[in-house]
Amino acid sequence: MTVFLVETYVIKPEKRVEFMAYIEKEKRSKILQKRPQFFKEVKSYKMFSQMLGGNFDGYVEMWEFENLADCEKVFNRITQSGYMTTLYPEFASLVVPATHSMSIWNSVE
Repeated sequence: MTVFLVETYVIKPEKRVEFMAYIEKEKRSKILQKRPQFFKEVKSYKMFSQMLGGNFDGYVEMWEFENLADCEKVFNRITQSGYMTTLYPEFASLVVPATHSMSIWNSVE
């Protein structure tokens, strides 16, 4: 059963430029450079920015996994990697308080 971890958040209007710099920094991060083995359970990943309607500066990230166990493996690796103490605090400072959410969806076919 395919599952999706869906993360949504809104970036503070005055932090737009900093957020784009953060995205580039995250891509170059030594923690996340190990993408092939670090994220081997991720079937697909997409990041979307709000274009029309909804929350201006809203973002959605969708992670696709084969099952919930694979999702847990990846996020256990992320939390043990140092991401939560190095990159995440910077991310949190860019987000409008109370707009960050994570949920898990399963496909209905």
